[in-house]
Amino acid sequence: MMHGVSVELDMTVARKAAEEAVEAAQQVISDFLARGDWHVTLKSDQSPVTEVDVAAEKAIKQVLTKALPNAAFFGEETGKSAATEKSGKGAGLRWLVDPIDGTKSFIRGSRYYSTQIALEVDDELRLGVSNAPAYGEKMVAVHEQGAWLDGRQVHCNDITSIDDAFFSSGNLTTLARDADAWSRYAQIVGRVRRVRGYGDFCHYHQLCSGQADLILESDVNILDIAALTVAVREAGGIITDMHGQAVNEATTSVLAACSVALHEQALDLLHG
Repeated sequence: MMHGVSVELDMTVARKAAEEAVEAAQQVISDFLARGDWHVTLKSDQSPVTEVDVAAEKAIKQVLTKALPNAAFFGEETGKSAATEKSGKGAGLRWLVDPIDGTKSFIRGSRYYSTQIALEVDDELRLGVSNAPAYGEKMVAVHEQGAWLDGRQVHCNDITSIDDAFFSSGNLTTLARDADAWSRYAQIVGRVRRVRGYGDFCHYHQLCSGQADLILESDVNILDIAALTVAVREAGGIITDMHGQAVNEATTSVLAACSVALHEQALDLLHG
């Protein structure tokens, strides 16, 4: 129980709402794609945002706040907002939303973009939905229940040696600016069995379903990875930042692996 409310019941309602919300976002995205044009502007950090991102987040927020009006909301485009209803019931709930994670890919017509929705319960990530409509995959994960890719429960591999691992990297800009860190990264590349760079949602879906074993990114934010963090954990993997610290709102990097042993080996190579 949490503040007199059954968390299990909230998760049932939340999961349905999150899945409905990604479908609403998918419809918005499809409508803009059919129209074939939209405005693109730059945020203060020089990252692009389209009117599709904004419209998709608005559609998501409508669904989620209606389902759980006592949950706060943290969106990539609209920022943080309090719950629409104030009461003890449902206190400690917060949605974390990125309507189009991979906006740069979306703008270029690449299919490597997704909608990310997660739910925190008392600061712990408990629910994640990662929907990649152009790629044709949807991941749903619920704390202590499991992870499902397109309705099929998935599990990470049991690879324990870095020499056997399939490795995928994502954004590495910060890592590349540090010559020593980049040299240590090269040690991982030189050891693993296979190297690719799928990035964004894709390599997390692969990790959860046994197609990849190890992931490294040095430039992310919590809205990129909140839902995927739940998925990795529920599929049996481990996910931290690249220093081995727990994922939280301030996290800016990721080291994820299919097993604790593999994660520890990668940490040793990165930091000695």
